[in-house]
Amino acid sequence: MESKQLKWGYLIVLSLIWGSSFILIKKGLLGLSAIQVGSLRIVFAAFFLLLIGFKSLSKIPKVKWKFIALTSVFGTFVPAFLFAIAETELDSSVTAILNSLTPLNTLVLGAVFFGVQFQRRQMWGVLIGLCGSLLLVFNGAMNHPNQNYYYAILVIIAAICYAVNVNLIKRYLHDLSPLSISTGNFLFLLFPSLVILFSTGFATVIQVPQAQESIFFIMILGVVGTGIANILFFKLIQISSPVFATSVTYLIPVVAFFWGLLDNEMLTIVQFFGALIILVGVYLSAKK
Repeated sequence: MESKQLKWGYLIVLSLIWGSSFILIKKGLLGLSAIQVGSLRIVFAAFFLLLIGFKSLSKIPKVKWKFIALTSVFGTFVPAFLFAIAETELDSSVTAILNSLTPLNTLVLGAVFFGVQFQRRQMWGVLIGLCGSLLLVFNGAMNHPNQNYYYAILVIIAAICYAVNVNLIKRYLHDLSPLSISTGNFLFLLFPSLVILFSTGFATVIQVPQAQESIFFIMILGVVGTGIANILFFKLIQISSPVFATSVTYLIPVVAFFWGLLDNEMLTIVQFFGALIILVGVYLSAKK
């Protein structure tokens, strides 16, 4: 019972943290480019995790480092840039809703590549979720001609990356501590992220007041929304199933939507309906 309560506690805390991440990305983009937001997010998270978890790196067996590298790419590096680029054209609340396709992708990839059993009801959940996302995207494109909804493809790719990451962790890294996994991930990512960051002219941008404000928001995103959240998420994966862990994305859009309202974002009735369809789909795909 204690473990059951603990996993729900992790789920709720993560939904609050990650649900707030989308508005932080949006605020970061006011003074920084998408590439700067993505790389700076990783850099802040890396310094924080290396500060608190450097000693935990010695607990990672040599044979596990290749999986640490893979999960760093799929779980953090690629999505960090894809989400930042997507939000240059899409509202943060819409991006969060599309991210809720992660459990569906986790289920499909788990069944195809990791031997996870796939039930017929769950297949219907996958199809329903995809229909909801298509409705959300097409209606958004019609009602928000100023936004380029082709960028929704980037969010879907990021959700697929998250799904690969979760299955890899559950399959190959379940015996490592969450702090070791997180710190190992960002040890791999720190140098390439620094190279990317300073190749964008960041050294000159940092002197602009609006950029400094954006850096503050990305610092919060990196430390809390990436560093601390990754530790909690890896622990959740270890004490639950991959699909349950990714079901945090059911709740993320709710938090992101309220942040969006405070920032004058609005969804149409049809988009609300599309979001509801997505949630029905992910519920069916995760239900045992």
